Amino acid sequence: MVAKVQSMGLTGLEAFPVEVEADVAGTKYRFDMVGLPDAAVNEAKERVEAAVKNCGYAFPYGHITVNLAPADVRKAGSVYDMPIFIALMVVSRQISADLSGSAFLGEISLSGDVRRVDGVLPMVIEARAAGVERIFVPAENAKEASVVDRIRVYPVKNMRQLVAFLRGEETEPALVPVEPFDFAAADTRVYPLDFADVKGQHNAKRALEVAAAGGHNILMSGPPGSGKSMLAKRLPSILPDLSFEEALQTTKIYSVAGALDAQKGLITQRPFRSPHHTVSAAGLSGGGAIPKPGEISLAHNGVLFLDELPEFPRASLETMRQPIEDGKITISRASGSLTYPCQVMLVAAMNPCPCGYLGHPTKACTCAPGAAQRYLARVSGPLLDRIDIQIEVPPVDFEALTAKGGAEETSEAIRARVNRARAVQQKRFEGTATTCNAKMTERQLEKYCALTESCKKLLQSVFDKLGLSARAYNKILKLARTIADLAGEENISEAHLMEAIRYRNLDRRIFAGAK
Repeated sequence: MVAKVQSMGLTGLEAFPVEVEADVAGTKYRFDMVGLPDAAVNEAKERVEAAVKNCGYAFPYGHITVNLAPADVRKAGSVYDMPIFIALMVVSRQISADLSGSAFLGEISLSGDVRRVDGVLPMVIEARAAGVERIFVPAENAKEASVVDRIRVYPVKNMRQLVAFLRGEETEPALVPVEPFDFAAADTRVYPLDFADVKGQHNAKRALEVAAAGGHNILMSGPPGSGKSMLAKRLPSILPDLSFEEALQTTKIYSVAGALDAQKGLITQRPFRSPHHTVSAAGLSGGGAIPKPGEISLAHNGVLFLDELPEFPRASLETMRQPIEDGKITISRASGSLTYPCQVMLVAAMNPCPCGYLGHPTKACTCAPGAAQRYLARVSGPLLDRIDIQIEVPPVDFEALTAKGGAEETSEAIRARVNRARAVQQKRFEGTATTCNAKMTERQLEKYCALTESCKKLLQSVFDKLGLSARAYNKILKLARTIADLAGEENISEAHLMEAIRYRNLDRRIFAGAK
């Protein structure tokens, strides 16, 4: 007799159906696992045997063969423990239930308890697409799996509970499907940090509002204590609301990376990732024997904040150049290549020199001659060219710091304007892959960023004077389009263009001697 139990596998973010087949023949004990299993899958033999015995069931003796089909695709992880356990119970006739339309995922302890596994969300999504009607997952993964509709999700705490359910026996606690996740009822607007807490810095706040409205990358340069990090950490509070599709995409990445909070189930706020400057290139881009998502992918649909930008290793920064432009990153290993999405807003902060006080109005720079240029040269021209907005954040004066009252605008008010501008962009790019102004293609630039003759002359003079690249030229147009959207204007005016140009002065004025 051959028992067949449905399960799922995972390669990167893509899941695929796996059929677990079990056969017992002869009388001499042997346990073979085939179907390209990795070490973790192979070790399931010992875990499952101990669990079957410790749960009080009879372990089938003989030549046991477990096949994981399709046999030409590598299987990884401990997700197959539960389906192997069930397949052995079926082949030994200790379970006789009809398991068609059912799938099983989960790791098993030696005592039969079921432990959480990574990547459950994409596997449940694929299981639904494959026609699975009910899926049994670890209880700790239940909230994550409940995000997927039109499939019954059963949270399993231990194998005795599951076997009793499949036999139709009454147990306490009973195994019942979890309630589907209600995204509309989820609280998606809880922000502990608010722009109202930031005194002064109105120019920087305006630049961040423009960045949030169009999805633009931004670099802030200024002396220590001027509020660069404080501003960056409040950026998520003014970003446009996360849609359900965006939440699903982001949660899949966190699920695969093993970084998802079991109590939340779905990420309902845009992520904010702030890796330390000692992070490696693999930590930023992703890696490992079986490549996992890096910081740039974990920030998908949110913010990647790099504080003290020149302190990051040059190799780490250079790995981001193409992913920032393409919105995806491909990690290649001997075993194959995996692609993860990384549609992020890059937000960076830095001091103008090693001591931090170059150009400070009251404090003198103590750096050695040439130190500032060497420090700034750590940020390459090609990477800087991919940053849309580059602004200076000056120190806050005493009057602004000691001002009292509710003069500072709240994040809620700024976010309302950002949402209105994004709504315009959603309508503009409806039916295309473009999500915001920063991601416009060349053809979309020509269509939606048409300039009057006076605007063309203005931009030409600036282009020649600053020696801008073609990429910088396009980014100025995209910024001007976003500024016009915030103003509710259909056409780009000279005022919009001038504001956009002001956001591109830093790379030539400060970095001119560093390149």
